Amino acid sequence: MQDVKDTTGTQAPSKPAEGGKQAAGPQKPPPPNPGPARQQVMAYGIVGEGLKQVTRRVPEDEPPPLPENAKLKSIGKPISRLDGVEKVTGRARYTFDIQLPGMLWGQRLLSPYPHARIKSIDTSAAERYPGVRAIHIMERVFSAARLRDPKAEQGSRYPTIRYAGQPIVGVAADSPRAAEAAVRLIKVEYERLPHVSGLEDAMKEDAPRVFPGPTEQASTAGGGGAPPGLPQKGNVRGPDTKPRGVGPRGDVEKGFRESDVVVETEFRTQVQTHVPMEPHGLVADWKDDVLTLYASTQHVGSVRDEAAEYFDLPKSRVRVLSDFTGGGFGAKYGIGSFGLLAIHLSRKAGAPVRMVLDRRDEHVSGGNRPSSIQRLKLGAKRDGTLVALQVQAHGTGGVAGGAGVGFCHSTLYECPNVKVEQYDVFTNAGPCAAFRAPGQVQGIFALEQAVDELAEKLGMDPIALRTKIDVSGTDDSLARAYERRMGADRFGWSKRRPAGSDKGPIKRGMGFAQSQWIYLVHRNTACEVRVTGDGSVEAFNATQDIGTGTRTILAQVVAEEFGLRPEQIGAHVGDSRYPMGPASGGSRVTSSLTPAARNAAHRCVRDLASRLAPHFQASADDIVFADGKVLVKGKPATAIPFKEAVKKAGVVELSHRAERRDDYEGYMMVTPEISISRHGIGGVQFAEVEVDTETGIVKVERVVAVHDCGRPINPKLTESQIYGGVIQGVSYALYEERHLDLASGHQLNANVDQYKIVGSREVPGIEVILLEQLGAQSSTDARGVAEPANVATAAAVANAFYNATGKRIRTLPMTPANVLAALRA
Repeated sequence: MQDVKDTTGTQAPSKPAEGGKQAAGPQKPPPPNPGPARQQVMAYGIVGEGLKQVTRRVPEDEPPPLPENAKLKSIGKPISRLDGVEKVTGRARYTFDIQLPGMLWGQRLLSPYPHARIKSIDTSAAERYPGVRAIHIMERVFSAARLRDPKAEQGSRYPTIRYAGQPIVGVAADSPRAAEAAVRLIKVEYERLPHVSGLEDAMKEDAPRVFPGPTEQASTAGGGGAPPGLPQKGNVRGPDTKPRGVGPRGDVEKGFRESDVVVETEFRTQVQTHVPMEPHGLVADWKDDVLTLYASTQHVGSVRDEAAEYFDLPKSRVRVLSDFTGGGFGAKYGIGSFGLLAIHLSRKAGAPVRMVLDRRDEHVSGGNRPSSIQRLKLGAKRDGTLVALQVQAHGTGGVAGGAGVGFCHSTLYECPNVKVEQYDVFTNAGPCAAFRAPGQVQGIFALEQAVDELAEKLGMDPIALRTKIDVSGTDDSLARAYERRMGADRFGWSKRRPAGSDKGPIKRGMGFAQSQWIYLVHRNTACEVRVTGDGSVEAFNATQDIGTGTRTILAQVVAEEFGLRPEQIGAHVGDSRYPMGPASGGSRVTSSLTPAARNAAHRCVRDLASRLAPHFQASADDIVFADGKVLVKGKPATAIPFKEAVKKAGVVELSHRAERRDDYEGYMMVTPEISISRHGIGGVQFAEVEVDTETGIVKVERVVAVHDCGRPINPKLTESQIYGGVIQGVSYALYEERHLDLASGHQLNANVDQYKIVGSREVPGIEVILLEQLGAQSSTDARGVAEPANVATAAAVANAFYNATGKRIRTLPMTPANVLAALRA
């Protein structure tokens, strides 16, 4: 380790140099850490690439810095999921499995029309049907944009129908069959209105209006929504010129005039629907003064908060439980329209009500990744220096806002002249939702292909060009440079042949793309660690486990402080009555939870040490917890088992709580809910594809994914996230696409048969390489990793397609029809 003092990061960030990387949000001074602080020397850099030492201002009661993972016992070890046995044996209880005494079954009446006014609803026959216990008519639809001025629309006691499949009425009955039969008895009189389902059709001046006036839509805990106050003309809202708060810079027209080489092209991406293993679902149990909700959710906190706000309840009277969630990629936040109905029905019936979406509903209204049409223009000097970048993007999230294409254009590469315009286009279709790096997947698909196209015109290797234009002097760019070198060597990039050089109908090619996402921290995350008299150690946090292994990493971090094995720690999550937890979205759980957990565990350990000091006749600072024992430092003969030490300390119950504090070097951006670090997360991906030019079938043969996530708390779980991201990216690139019938507004493939998803035979060989990168930012230095592997995959596959065929594929997905069209172009 180099002994180089570097106090960078202990002050507010300076303004980037002209052409340098802009912040992923408005620059704000970092909030001060509360309480006394000390100067602490910490390791900084990529393990194996050379570390240096930096000085950080650290709160006085924070634990000492951790060494590299190789020197730790629990953290950084590939420990299997602690709840794995529960899952494979079926003991794990998901919301779908909840069965409560007296539980009723909820069913919804959905609109058959994409656009209509409701003139009347007659529920009398349904109310008389045997077994029906409650009926409720919707007053409000969640997840959609709302009129800025409600008076712009003709008044009605019923919400306007804006997409086929929109919920109208909820029924609770003693059995599923009774609920379904009652729904069929409800009579609704509609006034049908003109509708528009296609993106380009909706952009026309004479297109039917989805909303009769300008709209607004606040973001949810998972993202989505739309910036406030943007202009709206017809169905087109925007432009948003400041994605993630990063505005335009320079003069793009002047930049293009000064460019030696210009690339100008158009890319199109499709609507991808959410298809989690477990569909959206909620069981509502309103009893006396407490509303208990069992939810398949990515954030028990947002479910609690929405329910409390809508029903005017104190948050203390709403309890949300989520033992296990069967997948969530950004759409499972809040109570949703289905949950709203379940709660109303439970209150009316005085019994628990189960409301779970079926697979068709999941496709239609469970959320989706918006489509996009991106017109992209790049200008560069002959040596590869980027001079100008311009993008105009239109996308549709149906009746919801949030169809942007990310922030990569302004932040991934050095460019002095940048102009970004992103528009929402409303259509009569189900609402979009956040989806594993919302917007960034579409944006990177286009940008990374355009950069490859620029490299081709300049006669440069695509990796060499990115090295030239990458933002210089930042942690992110240093990590990517290392990742490019490591990945290229492991992948065999030097064996890549000229584009389209294979003879015969079967052609193979290699492609490369870079990834980018933001490093988020969920503010106010807290963890309680409790030691009881029998030596049990437990950790409590309200976050949920959506399949990523949250319980396991929580146990690993606490075990490291106590010198115990992770399986000896009780890790409790998924209950809103525990200390506040982060949302499972945006790669923020590990970065938010692990520092709070370690700090709470450290306080417990030091408390125990002070109580044991008289027994050992030693200073509390000299008492060590390791290998399941407690001893005096340097005196192995004094060791006693941990449980015995707890008894000698006279502990009946000892508990400490700690919050996730600010990063040691401060944040770049702070909002009421999240903080955005000055550093990001990302990686690079290499793909090899095989293209059958006669059938148009593309197969991804292998992917090498090199990613950084700060300190990997559990490499096995981290690799699992990257495997999942790559597989989901391949599925997006090759197969997934929502098909709407433009005449009826109905989705034609709202199932898991015709809605194609990558299967086991289509999964490529995947090799994951992780960087251990110490940023000296928190007591664990952990960051997230879920988004980046998904972000880069489609772009890498598309660039490999070009290398194989010599033709650009500018439209996703790469179905045989789209492939053959690209080959003929």
